[in-house]
Amino acid sequence: MSRVALGADHAGLPLCDTVRALLKQKGHDLVDYSPDPGVKVDYPDYAKKVAEAVQERKADVGILICGSGIGMAISANKHAGVRAVCANDIYSAKMSRLHNDCNVLCFGARIIGPGVAEMIVETFLQTAFEGGRHAARVAMLDAPLLKGQ
Repeated sequence: MSRVALGADHAGLPLCDTVRALLKQKGHDLVDYSPDPGVKVDYPDYAKKVAEAVQERKADVGILICGSGIGMAISANKHAGVRAVCANDIYSAKMSRLHNDCNVLCFGARIIGPGVAEMIVETFLQTAFEGGRHAARVAMLDAPLLKGQ
């Protein structure tokens, strides 16, 4: 089982409740950074919490939920060593792990429903990095950019 950091903004909170229940049911250790119900919050704050948990190895992977998943992915990807994907479908979730070794899954509560969210989360957590020819490319993703690149 994985240690999973979970976060959402106010738009993602209802779907976050579904994902939380699934993770607990499947026996994953959960680090929950979700906001209190009824409070409007800024998604970059929650993306930062989850990304830092992954960076600091407090969690193996992170899951972030907002309205579209896009803002969470952009915010999380600002953190070194975090490879966040906005995956609102099962195929993208699978390939992001298989070829890109993504460690943070983001998706949108205004785009997908609970059943699809559960399938995306299970696929993301069950898919291992393929390595091989993809390892050099992932290393390139993790390499710091130099000025002018």
